[in-house]
Amino acid sequence: MSERTRNLPRRSCLSVPGSSEKMLTKAQGLEADMTFLDLEDAVAPLEKEAARDLVVKAINEGDWGDRVLCVRVNDWSTKWTYRDVIHVVENASERLDELMLPKVETAAQVVALDLLLTQIETTIGRSSRLGIEAQIETAKGLMNVEEICGASDRLETIILGPVDFGASMQMPVLNPGTEIPEYPGDYFHFAFSKILMAGRAHGLQVIDGPFVQVRDQEALARYTERVKILGYDGKWAIHPDQVPVLNAAFTPTQEQFDHACDLLDAYDKATGEDRLGAVMFGEEMIDEASRKVAIKFRLRGERAGLSRS
Repeated sequence: MSERTRNLPRRSCLSVPGSSEKMLTKAQGLEADMTFLDLEDAVAPLEKEAARDLVVKAINEGDWGDRVLCVRVNDWSTKWTYRDVIHVVENASERLDELMLPKVETAAQVVALDLLLTQIETTIGRSSRLGIEAQIETAKGLMNVEEICGASDRLETIILGPVDFGASMQMPVLNPGTEIPEYPGDYFHFAFSKILMAGRAHGLQVIDGPFVQVRDQEALARYTERVKILGYDGKWAIHPDQVPVLNAAFTPTQEQFDHACDLLDAYDKATGEDRLGAVMFGEEMIDEASRKVAIKFRLRGERAGLSRS
């Protein structure tokens, strides 16, 4: 894992086509927690090689603030992957935090990227260690997700790619990852839960993929609520207008933030000067498990600019 990005929130993860100088520039002014410069699906095959240089230039010359900055390379089944990794990592500055590997189906694919990154970092003398984000987009990837999440200590997130996953499962849906009123339940619930448990078991952040109906912000907010309640850390944004919706969805309310801060103060006092493992906090009993939940709320709130009222 990258030490800088280990605990940074990823409420909104903005996808930016690596072949568009205009969008690479515009993205720097958007309030996304994480931005990934895409060399995969958002880039036409004939533009992929040229996009590498545009991505490197954007990393080296852009102002990305303190957000998580990532590049999504092509998957291992293509001819572009190894060159994506070598070219970007050898030429980009240390402002680059991570690489995202799409369509991961086995732990060995993550290990291969880890080994290649280690060789490049050693060769160029890079001082910081790059993280990896892995995307689960096929039935085989979902079946192997537990092993994938434990494949490398570089892993920082595990991500569900709903559109490719829907295609892999042969779902009769043109826009997987959107609402389907005809289905009596949540047709992605098993995938969401399996990925979430695998990610949490290995200390990873867990991210939901894109919502393709980019003009329907109410549906986006509604659909996002599902994974937020399950415990996901964030969701992809594939359009600038989706960023504020996602930031709001994954940001605690002022009341929740204040409650978390007060709880942490009470628990620190209880375990410190009072030497207690559990203590009453108002009408609730709090302990170490309560502290872990409260820390997450406080971290998300601070990232969003909240302060105690």
